[in-house]
Amino acid sequence: MEDEFGATYAHVLSDTLVLSAYQLTVDQALAAGVGPREVWDAVCDQQDVPAARRLGRDTPAAR
Repeated sequence: MEDEFGATYAHVLSDTLVLSAYQLTVDQALAAGVGPREVWDAVCDQQDVPAARRLGRDTPAAR
């Protein structure tokens, strides 16, 4: 979330954004056992994150 929304806003979203799919905030959904991938997909759907950015930034492979 920090890569997409920035460090500060990502934490605000995780605490306040109620995910329509679960009727829970991001933090609550994770605490309730919803998988991180499912939560991230719900955030992306709700915040209109384009498909090209849903996997995060490209980083060079470790050698």
